[in-house]
Amino acid sequence: MTSPGAGRPVTRHQAEVRGTRLSWTEQGSGPLAVFAHGLTGSGHAMEDAGMLDWSPVVRAGRRLVRYDARGHGRSAGEALPEVYAWPRLADDLIALTDRLSGGGPVAGIGCSMGTATLLYAALKAPDRFERLVLTAPPTGWATRAEQAHLYREAADFAERSGSESFQRLAALRPVPAVFAGLSGYPPAPQVSPALLATVLRGAAATDLPAVDLLRALDLPVLVLAWADDPGHPVSTAETLAATLPDARLEVASTPADLRTWGDRAAAFLTEGDR
Repeated sequence: MTSPGAGRPVTRHQAEVRGTRLSWTEQGSGPLAVFAHGLTGSGHAMEDAGMLDWSPVVRAGRRLVRYDARGHGRSAGEALPEVYAWPRLADDLIALTDRLSGGGPVAGIGCSMGTATLLYAALKAPDRFERLVLTAPPTGWATRAEQAHLYREAADFAERSGSESFQRLAALRPVPAVFAGLSGYPPAPQVSPALLATVLRGAAATDLPAVDLLRALDLPVLVLAWADDPGHPVSTAETLAATLPDARLEVASTPADLRTWGDRAAAFLTEGDR
């Protein structure tokens, strides 16, 4: 497998991690960077849909691991909502990075659910992470209850009507301006029909870490938000940027803005190289 953007081979791997089989790809060489994707996605889903492109991270001299979270993509999962709570997914991420890095510090790139996973992982194991790129921060704190209600309704609908009907319903939602004209949006769910409702209920039962806890995360953080998406409100990104001790915030409002994220992430992750 080859990534057209990076021109470097992509190899796929899998292994038992915390009682389940996780799948991931590796591309490039150098210090390790790990990408954690969003809810119902997979390590490559957003890039395959043309929404994001992390190949600049590889070109900048990083060994990029894109992994499929538990119950997503090619990774196995269980019909237990609690294992999809963000703190539990963070335990999976820590175990995977330990396996891949030997316990040394890594860079983390997250999107939505992956951003939340990275926050919990960095709080649990701050010595394992050297820099974080947190993209599309999800609803949290005051905005989480309404989103949790929507996820519970979506889970009931998926259970009742099936994953194909769920996908058709998702396609009817308003398209954020940053994805205007993108034929691959929204990407198809990368969760098996048997697990979709369970994964959604797990997401409904979780929230971001308390703001007071986040003040202890003293490492460089780049927060990248996109505008006009109630599921990923800029207010969450603003709170993260104001709370984390060493954070900067950038907001994408157009497709052109979004296309810069790979280069921005690569530049941020390699700042310490210069």
